[in-house]
Amino acid sequence: MNADIISRVRGARPIIHSITNYVTANDCANILLACGASPIMSDDPSEAEDIASLASAVVLNLGTLSERKLDAMMIAGKKANFLSHPVVLDPVGAGASRSRTEAAQKLLANVKFAVIRGNVSEIRALSGEHSASGGVDAASADLGDDALPSRIALAERFASSTGAVAVLSGKTDIVTDGARTCLLHNGNEMMSRVTGTGCQLTSLVAAFAAVSNGDIFEAACTAAAAMGLSGELAAKRLRHDDGSGTYRAYMIDAVYNMTPDILTKGTRYEIRP
Repeated sequence: MNADIISRVRGARPIIHSITNYVTANDCANILLACGASPIMSDDPSEAEDIASLASAVVLNLGTLSERKLDAMMIAGKKANFLSHPVVLDPVGAGASRSRTEAAQKLLANVKFAVIRGNVSEIRALSGEHSASGGVDAASADLGDDALPSRIALAERFASSTGAVAVLSGKTDIVTDGARTCLLHNGNEMMSRVTGTGCQLTSLVAAFAAVSNGDIFEAACTAAAAMGLSGELAAKRLRHDDGSGTYRAYMIDAVYNMTPDILTKGTRYEIRP
């Protein structure tokens, strides 16, 4: 983890081209603005190449999938690859339907991804392993502390086979490039009561990867740490009569106010050999 990446993002203000889903687009745009990046939420195939050319990183999020969006994703992803800019995939709901899984696999076959961020059920589905899908959420069968070693092994296999840094979100976030693995223990249960926290993490990963100076693993670890810690800091601000709507705003505030010092002091993580 490198907390100085936060300062790099605010200094560079990288443009992040986000082809994301309409459920969380506003929150993803706001989390990018909060961390210091500049979002463009464009999903029209006719301008996908032009927008990707302007951007320092591209996010492809399958949340509200359509053939039109898939076409735009393919165009933007290939253009970013041509320019050697990082592309981040969020395979929302992979395993929930055949068409959604096939769309993710088509992207994997045609676009080189710097990072793939998903829950354990989504990554398991893309790995060709059986997964009891929970829709866009991880299935309960894939969760639990006793399953952590198997999740780590899955993430490491997936990273090695795809060549991308794998980020598995959960109670313990797992970030690995197949050789290095980081376990992050920050977060709060309220994060699961607000839609889009995973999509927001994907956006942070892209912003941090855009200024990573080539170490995508380090950038992904730092983004996951910042998101988890922001979830904790937001929960600490809640009063007895506050709810999930207030919590959602407090998380964005926490990202906005995050500093390298706050992140360094607040992050709980371990690097596995």
